[in-house]
Amino acid sequence: MDAELLALAPMWYVAFLLSLTCHEAAHALAAQRGGDPTAAAGGQVSLNPVPHIQREPVGTVVVPLVSMFFWGWMMGWASAPVDPYWQQRHPHRAAWVSLAGPAANLALAILAGVLIHLGIVAGYFAQPESVTFRHVIDAPVGGLVEGTASFISILFSLNLLLMVFNLVPVPPLDGSTAIGLLVSESTALRIYEFMRQPGFSLIGLVIAWNLFGRIFSPVFVIAVNVLYPGSNYR
Repeated sequence: MDAELLALAPMWYVAFLLSLTCHEAAHALAAQRGGDPTAAAGGQVSLNPVPHIQREPVGTVVVPLVSMFFWGWMMGWASAPVDPYWQQRHPHRAAWVSLAGPAANLALAILAGVLIHLGIVAGYFAQPESVTFRHVIDAPVGGLVEGTASFISILFSLNLLLMVFNLVPVPPLDGSTAIGLLVSESTALRIYEFMRQPGFSLIGLVIAWNLFGRIFSPVFVIAVNVLYPGSNYR
């Protein structure tokens, strides 16, 4: 890990944990509103990261820190439990629950975009000549403002990534359940049952991992051009 990544690691982890917590809390809240109290009973309708860490300590603590240290990239996971019998009775509601997590990530990305523009108006931030995942804003004044700009850049890019990745329609990602909204409830139920077959989650992750680079790069370019209208980032 180089010096820059080492300096960014704490704020990257804060952004990562915040993003995962909001994602899973949104799933839990949507499930509770839809009639499944399973996640709510575990305390996961909360922006407190502790219940989410307690449920998935490896995915929320160990893997993110290890992956950051060895590969300079933070990976991990969290989860919110769902009653499978409730899902069988209400496949369309289950699809909305699946969409709630990516929607929370979209909301955080939009919030980061709003903070970027507020910072530009206030004179603290500036539009950069080029953008990367970790650098979406310039901070001409340096110091604490520069650290804040780095955090907001990571928050913007990371939540965009989590939203897009989770919408890939393969198990065990949210997109595999969300596609149930496009068909009848009986068809959605058959799709869910088919995707729950042993080994499909592993196959789905391999497919998503191999496709994701080609999917995310153009989405990221579109997003930063929307963030800075009239720019021509490539």
